[in-house]
Amino acid sequence: MPLRHLRWVWLSEYAFRLPPSLVLRGAYPQNRSHRRRAAGAHDGPAAINLGISLSILCESDDVSSSFAVANAPVGDYKDPETVMAFARTVDAVTFDHEHVPQEILRALEDEGIAVRPGPDALRHAQDKLVMRAAVERLGEPNPAWASAESVDEILAFGDANGWPIIAKTPRGGYDGKGVRVLRRDEVGTVTAWLDNGAILLEEKVDFARELSVLVARRPSGDVAAWPVAHTIQVDGVCDEVIVPAPELDPAVASAATATAIKLAGELGVTGVLAVELFETPGRGPGYLINELAMRPHNTGHWSQNGSVTSQFEQHLRAVLDWPLGDPSPLAGPTVMKNYLGGPNQDLHDAFPAALAADPGVKVHMYGKSVRPGRKIGHVNVVGAPGADVDLLRSRAGRVASLIRG
Repeated sequence: MPLRHLRWVWLSEYAFRLPPSLVLRGAYPQNRSHRRRAAGAHDGPAAINLGISLSILCESDDVSSSFAVANAPVGDYKDPETVMAFARTVDAVTFDHEHVPQEILRALEDEGIAVRPGPDALRHAQDKLVMRAAVERLGEPNPAWASAESVDEILAFGDANGWPIIAKTPRGGYDGKGVRVLRRDEVGTVTAWLDNGAILLEEKVDFARELSVLVARRPSGDVAAWPVAHTIQVDGVCDEVIVPAPELDPAVASAATATAIKLAGELGVTGVLAVELFETPGRGPGYLINELAMRPHNTGHWSQNGSVTSQFEQHLRAVLDWPLGDPSPLAGPTVMKNYLGGPNQDLHDAFPAALAADPGVKVHMYGKSVRPGRKIGHVNVVGAPGADVDLLRSRAGRVASLIRG
C-alpha cells in the first residue's frame, strides 16, 4: 500500500517544506505579525502537489512551520512518549535536523514505524567522530583528524599536523557553532568541551573553495544527484551558493558525485544527503570531506527555482520510496543568496522595493523573528544558459540587501 501520510520530525526553519504524511518538528518561533504570510510559501507546494499530508511536531505554538499544516501539535522531541504517540499516527517519520536522540529513533523502529533516515544512518550526521571513522573506513578522502580526550592529546595532534588546528564538538554544532580555530597557546579555550567527552580535531585544510554535493536515495537504492555547488561561507555561515560550481574540473565533479552516492549507499541513507567538501587541487581526488547532513540542506535551496525537482520534493519522494525526480538544472546557472537578520525588523515592508528592484529574483522567507546573524530567508536567481555568474550574484545580493535593510 503506498505511503501517503508521513510524519515529519522537523526541527528547523524549513520544517514546512517537506510534505507527505510525515512527522515534522518545528523549532523556531516566528514573528507573530507575519505568521500567515510567511508560513507555507516555501515547501507546502511540494506536499500538496504530491497529495501528501504533513504533520509537524512543534516545540512551541508559535513556530513558523506550524502555520503551514493542519496538524501541528506541540511537544518535546526529546520526550519518548510524546514522539511515540505522534509517530503512531503516520506512515513514516523524517527530520530536518539531526538532534532527535538515538534511543527514541530505535524505539520507533522497534514499534515497526518507518524512520527515514534510520538511526544507523543518522548517527553519522549526529556525531562527527562517527562520521570521520566511517569516511576513513570507506576509503574516502578525510583531512587529518583525531579524537582527543585531554589537553596533551590536543597538543600532540597540533605538533604532528601543524598549528593552527580545528577543534569541533562532535555533536550539536552548526553554522560555525561548536567549531574553533586553535593555536598552540589557545588550547585552554576548549578544555571545557572535554568535560563532555572526546572532541574532534582536524588539520586546518588549505583549500581553494568549498563545494557541496546533494544526492537523494530511496530505500530501494535508487539515487539521484544534483550538480556540484560552489558554496561561499561568511563567519562560518553559508552566504551564497552557485550551481553548477564555476570552472570545476569535470573529473573532480564526477569523483565528488561518486563519493556522495557511495556514502549514501554505504551508510544506508534515505532522503537527501548533503556532502560538504573542501576543494583541494593537487591533493587526493581534488577534494576532502568536510561534513555530512541527512536532510534538505541550505546548499540545496537553489533547487527550489533552479532544478526540475527541488530537494524538498525529492526528499519526500525518497522517504516514501517513490520514483525520484529529475535533478537537472532548468536553465543556466543559479545563484542562491541567504539573508540574515539585520537592522530591518519588518521584512514585509521592504518587499515592494525588493520585488520591484528585480522581478526575476525569487524571494523565500522563513517566517522567523529577526535576530542579528540569524538566517531568515534566501533569494534565488536563475540565469539563462551561459549567463554571467557575477551579474547573477549582484542581482541576488541587491535584493537580499533591500530586504535585510
